[in-house]
Amino acid sequence: MKQVVLEQPGRLVVSETAPPGQPRECEALVKVRRLGICGTDLHAFRGKQPFFTYPRRLGHELGVEVVEVGPKVTELKAGDLCSVEPYLTCGKCIACRNGKTNCCMELKCLGVHTDGGMCEFLILPADKLYTSTKLSLEQLALVETLGIGAHGVNRASVQRGEWALVIGAGPIGLAAIQFAKAAGAEVVVADINRQRMKFCQEHLGVEYVIDATKDVLPQVQTICGKELAPAVFDCTGSQQSMQKAFQYVSHGGRLVFVGLGQFDITFNDPHFHRRELTVMSSRNSTGRERKKNIEMIEQGKLNSAPWITRRASFDRILDDFPAYLKPETGCIKAMIEVA
Repeated sequence: MKQVVLEQPGRLVVSETAPPGQPRECEALVKVRRLGICGTDLHAFRGKQPFFTYPRRLGHELGVEVVEVGPKVTELKAGDLCSVEPYLTCGKCIACRNGKTNCCMELKCLGVHTDGGMCEFLILPADKLYTSTKLSLEQLALVETLGIGAHGVNRASVQRGEWALVIGAGPIGLAAIQFAKAAGAEVVVADINRQRMKFCQEHLGVEYVIDATKDVLPQVQTICGKELAPAVFDCTGSQQSMQKAFQYVSHGGRLVFVGLGQFDITFNDPHFHRRELTVMSSRNSTGRERKKNIEMIEQGKLNSAPWITRRASFDRILDDFPAYLKPETGCIKAMIEVA
């Protein structure tokens, strides 16, 4: 079967590999139908993705069709369309035992720690497949991105009526915006890209935007008042942005780092203590959140369709991929039609 492998930073290669064979007892053979290009893929292409080794077959935002199931699989059948939970977990460590499978000690994410879905067929654990008879293949592929934003907002326990500042309006930030709004927060969005800010206003109903090319703090004070924002989500993966984010959090507030990068984060300890800030990381999402997100899309409470600003066939990945990294192309989310 055909696959696309990231051999080293900046070098994608098309190659042939053996098909995956027959599924075992609790597995399913799936045909990859849609593939979302994630920020993780772009960071890996640049050589700036933590926890990543080369060569690697990318791809973890997947809409798939079940081809065959193992003998002990009863909840799936051939022809089912599914979203894929790309996190392979041990089920035994302290995180898994406590229901935090998203940060399993042995976690392997498709397309990051193990080969992903930039290919024609995959064998996956059946319990990592989530069916829907209502969602399109593109919607199923985007469930993963939504889950990252949902988990970050859940981490912060966002309250109705409070200010929530989302820094970075890429796909993860867009997901955080939607879930913060669903929780009833007054959402403020900061970004350096005016097209992204306009997108948030026109498609997500965001009233308050901040131009992050200018000093952000006085803009936050103008919108939220001198008490600042009780919930702040940095979705940029930028060291400079993440370190400055401490400034925008209210006394007793919560700062959630949804984006990540290969660097250290430092902060002023007296400022941190004086405000008694809570600082959290947010990694991946859980199966429970994924099920809820699918339900919300089915009910029309979430709309990720406007995110897709570029589409391409599987045969054009090598030609199109570099354009996804260029801000001037206005690409928010690229979707690949594999089959």
